[in-house]
Amino acid sequence: MTVKLTALSAVGSLVWGTLLAAMRVSPVPLMRGFGTAYVNIVRNIPLTVIILFCSAGLADVFGVTMGAEDFKVQGFRLAVLGLVAYTAAFVCEALRSGMNTVPLGQAEAARAIGLSFTQTLWLVVLPQAFRSVIGPLANVLIALTKNTTVAAAIGVAEAAYLMKTMIENEAQTLLIGAVFAFGFVVLTLPTGLFMGWLSKRLAVKR
Repeated sequence: MTVKLTALSAVGSLVWGTLLAAMRVSPVPLMRGFGTAYVNIVRNIPLTVIILFCSAGLADVFGVTMGAEDFKVQGFRLAVLGLVAYTAAFVCEALRSGMNTVPLGQAEAARAIGLSFTQTLWLVVLPQAFRSVIGPLANVLIALTKNTTVAAAIGVAEAAYLMKTMIENEAQTLLIGAVFAFGFVVLTLPTGLFMGWLSKRLAVKR
């Protein structure tokens, strides 16, 4: 369950975070304002509050079921939604910092040969930005993996929820805690090592 939460949330937050980053550098003031407001607000709200809002607010108050009739499936999808909404703000800022490393002359050259802002962004700026921020994105992914434990607050049976249940049933706090801590190390350490290698491999030569 932890792996599923991480994988789906990582894909969703990468897509939404990229769109937010595009909004942050957009020439349209309304889009820039929305992107800036979203990032500044969401980054300063605790993840637990966002997850609880998705469950108690969207599901209970507004009746949002995410297309699921089963309560457990609904909780899982709402948890993914909350994680995506929260993590995308950090992905956006990582990508925006990568965009700032792309020489301005490249964007000006792209516009000079007739490319639109959107074409310049997707064909010239973003490919280089992604290569320069693989390391920071790896940190976001590792943080996301650990943040999935917050989903236990709305009853999603991920690692923290299972650990709590096992401790209540077995009363082996230290042993069970150590096993689950080791499990997270197994999940996050290879990710960090691989992304670090990839960052060096794909680094943009200036």
